[in-house]
Amino acid sequence: MRPISHSSRAFARSGQTSFRSLPSSRAPSALVHQYLRPREFRASATWNKMGKKKKPQIPEEIFHLPRHASLAAGKQPASIIDTHTHLLSTFETYHKVYPDGYQSYHDFVRGFYRSQADSASTSSPEPHHSVDILIDVWCEAPIDPKWKEMADSALEEQSRAALWGGVEYWFLMGIHPHNASQYTDAVEEDIINAMQHPRCRGWGEIGLDYHYMNSPAEVQKTVLRRQLKHAVALSKPITIHTREADEDIERIMKEEIPKDHKIHVHCFTDSPTLARNLLTHFPNLYIGITGVITYGTNLNTAQVIRDMVGEPASFDVSRLRIVLETDAPYMVPANIYESLSLTSGKSVRLALSHSGMIPWTAEFVASLVNVELGHDAVLSSSSSSTSMALDANDILTISRKNARAVYGV
Repeated sequence: MRPISHSSRAFARSGQTSFRSLPSSRAPSALVHQYLRPREFRASATWNKMGKKKKPQIPEEIFHLPRHASLAAGKQPASIIDTHTHLLSTFETYHKVYPDGYQSYHDFVRGFYRSQADSASTSSPEPHHSVDILIDVWCEAPIDPKWKEMADSALEEQSRAALWGGVEYWFLMGIHPHNASQYTDAVEEDIINAMQHPRCRGWGEIGLDYHYMNSPAEVQKTVLRRQLKHAVALSKPITIHTREADEDIERIMKEEIPKDHKIHVHCFTDSPTLARNLLTHFPNLYIGITGVITYGTNLNTAQVIRDMVGEPASFDVSRLRIVLETDAPYMVPANIYESLSLTSGKSVRLALSHSGMIPWTAEFVASLVNVELGHDAVLSSSSSSTSMALDANDILTISRKNARAVYGV
């Protein structure tokens, strides 16, 4: 598993079961969701050899997601770009749970990211959001040589069409702070060599994580500075991981990174103050938003969105300096369960997230923005809310533009 799994699992344990409500004085009516429902799925329970009931198994087909409600009334889907995913880990997690399902990561991508969920039941399937771009993150030490096989398979347009179903595959590489103690000259050389690959779009994820301290803080700081110097010298966009290290990460970033450098602060969950300070200092910095924004245990990320909205009378979408991501296979958006019509209770959890779930994260962001603007949160173009109200499609479009600004994809 990738190093980030430690922190991600902590979030999953702490609050993935609840869809966070907003303060009652500002709660939007549309948070009582009006999803377009697929047929209901009921998870089947099994028993182990000791006769104890195991967790219910969710049918694999449920990962072919329903059409998101923002596409009601014939609205055309915005494209999905996942700015931070761990594709190999996602496929391996899936294959462990569903060994009879897709047998390769290429099959997985074509099957879940480019197919129409309703195509089997209708001759003219309604439009769905599809994944157009993946930015895959390699952040373990030593570097997994599998990266080159995957990146090489996306070099030619013909291969991208045949193997990836038209999905544009890009990647980043760096060493996660959990693995800072394993950072060596040889690892560094491998990363620098990978930076020359035509499908490489940045250096990351790198940073500081003081929650688990899998590597000593001083080692993390030394390795971070070392990687930042190379990324800056190569003019590569930088993807930052930070957790419970606000003062040190802000200081080191300001000391090592030019103000105009392109930066993506991945899966932001730290203080809104840190976000404000970084956004103010670095004009080309964007905040990564994952499904963790929907968790009741995480209030910081939603506050960052509210702060971006600012004064409603002068609001402009350019204030939303965000990019959407999954951190798949982690961070399943909590608001997706009702849309999937899972009927076996809160004990039923999806085994993984994938890039097709991003519209549900976008939906939650839209709800937050609309509340700040004085609108009911909306899910679809058929909502009774009118001027300026945003929906998931709008947030996807904003993220797409910002991802292009950071990564050039």
